[in-house]
Amino acid sequence: MWFKNLNLYRLVGSFDLSAEALHEQLEHKAFHPCGSMDMASLGWVAPLGHLGEQLTHQSNGCIMVCLRKEEKVLPAAVVREIVNDKVLEIETEQMRRVARKERESIRDEVLQDLLPRAFARSKLTYAYIDPRQGWVLVDNPTASKAEELISLLRETLGSFPVRPLAVQHSPAAIMTAWVDGSARADGFEVQDECELRDTGEDGGIVRCRRQDLSSDEIQGHLRAGKQVVRLAVEWNERISCVLGDDLIVRRLRFGDVLQEEAADAGADDAAARFDADFALMSLELSRFIPAVLDAFGGEEQLERAA
Repeated sequence: MWFKNLNLYRLVGSFDLSAEALHEQLEHKAFHPCGSMDMASLGWVAPLGHLGEQLTHQSNGCIMVCLRKEEKVLPAAVVREIVNDKVLEIETEQMRRVARKERESIRDEVLQDLLPRAFARSKLTYAYIDPRQGWVLVDNPTASKAEELISLLRETLGSFPVRPLAVQHSPAAIMTAWVDGSARADGFEVQDECELRDTGEDGGIVRCRRQDLSSDEIQGHLRAGKQVVRLAVEWNERISCVLGDDLIVRRLRFGDVLQEEAADAGADDAAARFDADFALMSLELSRFIPAVLDAFGGEEQLERAA
């Protein structure tokens, strides 16, 4: 179990639930498939999948959870075609124009008719709580999807005070300084990929891959006022990723050294390998995240919520 993205949250206050106690709470919002008239359904499933029944998995002091979301697939083009056919039939037979409100009513009827026959697709989102470090890490590159998991945790527990991590200095300014050479990226090695953006409201965007970021072309964009808003880096030859100015870590990859350590763990079955991978990953991330925060000036100390 290796995360591919990190959406980071800070726990506001302590988290005192054990893995067993959290499991009991999550059971109240366990996943159930969509009913015939449901557009979507979400709930908690076992992180181990078919290998386990617990809705939590604990290792190295961290507790993993998994959200499953199931959605009915109703292609907009199909719905639109059926609605248009019904509207045309009414207009032809009754010699009148169908108003917008009536069209919306027809669309609702079409959706209700198609829902029971629609296919469903589902997606899993993993996250883990690190009570000792005070973090919640969600494996999703999209803020809204990560917030979906956090919101369900709040709903499940009644209260789950967290906030997105914030730092003292502008990540874009720091990463720009790394690329233009005016600052050192201690522990981080700049790679060959970045995204540049003008600071103006309607500023242009330049995306570069497999390119020397010290080249005249890239440096010219920086001199023209663009800032680095995403940057591929490698940390201590153990982790590579793309850092964003939104503090979301994307395309997270763990290096060969860590993968070899996982292979040497000698896990005999899939469940044991899952546990060993989770332990190694959470330990490595407990070192990596503070390094990212330090690189951006340290964590911003916001006023604690009540």
